[in-house]
Amino acid sequence: MSDDNYDAASQFPPHVLREYALLADGERGALVGPRGDIAWMCAPRWHSDAVFSALIGGSGCYAVTPVGPRFVWGGYYEDGSLIWRSRWITTDGVIECREALAYPGDPGAVVLLRRVEAVDIPARVRVILDARAGFGRHKMTRLHRGTAAWTGRTGPLYLRWSGGQAAAARADGSLELALAVEPGGRHDLVLELSDQPLSGEPADPALAWEATETAWARTLPSLQASLATRDSRHSYAVLAGLTSSGGGMVAAATMSLPERAEAGRNYDYRYVWIRDQCYTGQAVAADGPHRLLDDAVAFVASRLLDDGAQLKPAYTVTGGAVPDEHTLPGLAGYPGGADKVGNWVNKQFQLDALGEALLLFAAAAARHDHLDTWHWRAAETAVAAIKARQGDPDAGVWELHDQRWAHSRLTCVAGLRAIAAAGAATRQAGEWEALADTILADAARDCLYPTGRWQRAAGDERTDAALLLPAVRGATPADDPRAMATLHAVGQDLVRDGYLYRFRHDQRPLHEAEGAFVMCGFVMALALHQQGRTSEAVGWFERNRAACGPPALLTEEFDVIQRQLRGNIPQAFVHALLFESAARLARPWEQR
Repeated sequence: MSDDNYDAASQFPPHVLREYALLADGERGALVGPRGDIAWMCAPRWHSDAVFSALIGGSGCYAVTPVGPRFVWGGYYEDGSLIWRSRWITTDGVIECREALAYPGDPGAVVLLRRVEAVDIPARVRVILDARAGFGRHKMTRLHRGTAAWTGRTGPLYLRWSGGQAAAARADGSLELALAVEPGGRHDLVLELSDQPLSGEPADPALAWEATETAWARTLPSLQASLATRDSRHSYAVLAGLTSSGGGMVAAATMSLPERAEAGRNYDYRYVWIRDQCYTGQAVAADGPHRLLDDAVAFVASRLLDDGAQLKPAYTVTGGAVPDEHTLPGLAGYPGGADKVGNWVNKQFQLDALGEALLLFAAAAARHDHLDTWHWRAAETAVAAIKARQGDPDAGVWELHDQRWAHSRLTCVAGLRAIAAAGAATRQAGEWEALADTILADAARDCLYPTGRWQRAAGDERTDAALLLPAVRGATPADDPRAMATLHAVGQDLVRDGYLYRFRHDQRPLHEAEGAFVMCGFVMALALHQQGRTSEAVGWFERNRAACGPPALLTEEFDVIQRQLRGNIPQAFVHALLFESAARLARPWEQR
């Protein structure tokens, strides 16, 4: 192939999602494919343009891959971290590449660490660096080989790459290195990207690795009381990796990965959903007052105090507005999908987010006494917003057309009851309980199906898996006939092969409309555990935590027939509900 037509990204086409590992430092994330290709990373922040976008059809990649076609891939995370080890078995022996984003991350600067290790044979690997900012629009320019590192630019970003000084520059602006490492040896590669000039010396790999290891060790709780300690620690690491220094946690590291091929359901999830952040805080509170609980409380409280009843469903990690959804022309997209930036959620109102905020504050206050005076002001703001907007149609948990959804109202009931019992003054608690009773009665007037279960909305009689959660959160007692009838109906109507679907779109078989919703499977586990059916609950937990690939990353949906992950990866709220289920199932429900 001539230099003029050379495109490094084309040599690393997309894989199925189950084969990608996540590197994340709180400020951005990268996906590593089975051939050592960094197929996705935005810089400098989560919502910035991608500098490696081969995953969605753009240019730019960073690959460390064995020489020769005959090798098989594996890998694993070092316990309690997002330090990944790509591991290749060749016909002669074993090669590994230790990989991480230096943690915790600097909001303005990326430090990507890669360490090639020859386990038992000489490691011969091919290294390609082709950073292209702006979703592939900007090639690397102003490349200069110094004594310690290559330096250059890609669009608005400054670049420095150490460990690859022997690389050759190609006419298209990419760098390529043939690297050989003797058995038992190692070779460090450090890529730095920043929106500001990179001053001083290149990052020292030994110090960066040591600091990253130490930071992860301090971040991860032991979680020894969890039903599944290893998976719980991994989920906590994923959630920590998705949470920025300002406390905001993005819903996923990626954008535009289709929930179903050619169905038009491709979204940008690189933003902070208030609901998802509340799910995470409540999940963490089920085990202890860990850092992610305080992060969630602080971020959600700030947004409520700023915006009150006009609370947006989602924000950037800096608390800014989510940009309008628009397409990216010229990119092929992930197979079966189309590329979209921004999200139309910025035009929506989601009533249930206010109830989830109260549940979050109550969990922090009642269980761990982690609520300051200004947090209580935020709780009071949320209550006032519910009082003012309880009758307004909203987009609901599934972000559909505006409707007076039963789930939204019942979530507010649960939130009001929880915050009233979490330390509110007697008069205030009475008022909040009365408001909860009023909203519950309102939902019962138009959202009770003749069999006694909750239905989705007035005029929409279908069952909905989301309606399991308000009872789990305390909107009604566990033995409330409406809650028990809803659990029975969901189990009868929305289950296939041990997985749970959100709702029936139409008369097609469930799997033909969309994938199973993994978060709902964990909610089912919680609902059954609440009813004392713990052995069944554990079965649901085990079934759904297995809906992943070797890196144990979970997406929003799971294609039950093809056993494939669907949608953006990793989906934060799925990992949050895995964490919560593991914590609660380890003890009787009454001890929650």
